[in-house]
Amino acid sequence: MADDEAAKLPRKVYERELLRLQTELVKVQEWVRAEGARLVVVFEGRDAAGKGGTIKRVAEHLNPRSARIAALPKPTERQRTQWYFQRYVEQLPAAGEIVLFDRSWYNRAGVEHVMGFCTKEEHQRFLRQCPIFERMLVEDGILLRKYWFSVSDAVQQERFRRRLEDPVRRWKLSPMDLESLTRWEAYSRAKDEMLVHTDVIEAPWYVVESDDKRRARLNMIAHLLGSLPYHEVPPPVLELPERPASTGYQRPPRDLQTYVPDHTATL
Repeated sequence: MADDEAAKLPRKVYERELLRLQTELVKVQEWVRAEGARLVVVFEGRDAAGKGGTIKRVAEHLNPRSARIAALPKPTERQRTQWYFQRYVEQLPAAGEIVLFDRSWYNRAGVEHVMGFCTKEEHQRFLRQCPIFERMLVEDGILLRKYWFSVSDAVQQERFRRRLEDPVRRWKLSPMDLESLTRWEAYSRAKDEMLVHTDVIEAPWYVVESDDKRRARLNMIAHLLGSLPYHEVPPPVLELPERPASTGYQRPPRDLQTYVPDHTATL
């Protein structure tokens, strides 16, 4: 464990570079807005591979009005009768928007296939239709980027153990997550088959090594930035106005309002 910690990217280096990259992401958002572009970023990978943490860092300083995270729950009974891609199409961005998919339509190639939540015919149909679907998105002008977060079995198990022992992160674990430990090879075969069919020129997959979360976050964000033809858009010139002179307003007495108790005074 000590060797693993020593191999991690130093925190100071990580935080400095993360801030620089996040500053560039803000420039990307302004460029997307100014150009009327549409950006879709797909985050996929095994459970505990670091997708969620990376998404948080990508979105941390972006304006949530035009950059949102799409993390869809299980489909409803009605949605199960729709074309498989239909509920994901509803999440696609309009002009000037960014959508980050925390898992995506690739559920069908992974968990649904491995756990038997779809039929073999549905799985094969997905593998045929997905490249066509993504080519249509790209042809329509959507900027599509797909990232697969790769984590080793030992690191995944250790992250599960930490979540199990951490009361503020235990919610991240589900029986489905734990069962993935016993189906490691099945998920590996499913991933390999998925890449064979969906790693196409128009929408390639990019694999992110994520045993070191810090490196994974920086590498993924840096790659995303390097893949986009963005440029800095000059911000509007803003000036703080002078505060006008008082017209005699007086604040009501404090005892007329209910204040939150000062919990910090007890620390």
